[in-house]
Amino acid sequence: MKVVILAGGFGTRLAEYTDSIPKPMVAIGGKPIIWHIMQHYAKFGHTDFVIALGYKAEVIREYFLNFNSLNSDFTVDLATGSVQWIDSSAPNWKVTLVDTGLESLTGTRLRRLAPILGDERFMLTYGDGVSNVDIHELLQFHERHGRKVTMTAVRPAARFGELEISAGTVQSFQEKPQLHSGWINGGFFVLEPGFFDYIPDDNVMLEREPFNKATADQELMAFEHQGFWQCMDTKRDMENLQALWDSGEPPWLT
Repeated sequence: MKVVILAGGFGTRLAEYTDSIPKPMVAIGGKPIIWHIMQHYAKFGHTDFVIALGYKAEVIREYFLNFNSLNSDFTVDLATGSVQWIDSSAPNWKVTLVDTGLESLTGTRLRRLAPILGDERFMLTYGDGVSNVDIHELLQFHERHGRKVTMTAVRPAARFGELEISAGTVQSFQEKPQLHSGWINGGFFVLEPGFFDYIPDDNVMLEREPFNKATADQELMAFEHQGFWQCMDTKRDMENLQALWDSGEPPWLT
């Protein structure tokens, strides 16, 4: 099954880094966050990736074109140009890179991949978020309900401490806990090919008209994920993910 990764946005809220590289290439633990996302899917046996490019597409293209040389030891014969790999650590992944347009919104990027995806079920996620969601359970949930779309719903961590107050007295205080209410879209979708009927020819956001139409038709189901999830929207998010990596036990490594 193909895994689509949306990696074409401008990443303006992470401008400290995205002036020179696209957000999916911002590194956590020395590896681009898109690599962490792909590693997660690969752990569950899904290694056929389609990456929707846009902003600074050439940076992502160059990374995968030079993946072996960037991640392995090798000897190069400068006279002949031949390369002998000493320790090739390239994973057994198939990666298709498609330029879906600089100004395209998420729905349009996905629509432009339709000829590649064909008439098959596929998975979809964003190129800036990591999680320990169980992909096997996600797919089983999707197969059971038989609708066109499954969205992983998550409860993000609060940005500030949470107080429980009774009659003016603080009953409990938690520093940046995971929220107990308020599900949000966490990405990690499963979609049937029939979903493309919901995407118009206009330049549209996936999260608006297409999902609203699927919701109206009761074709959008939520897989409730209670575990770890974190997007990398801001510099603070990136630093938090790096701190989790430095702890030696990043929770998205399943």
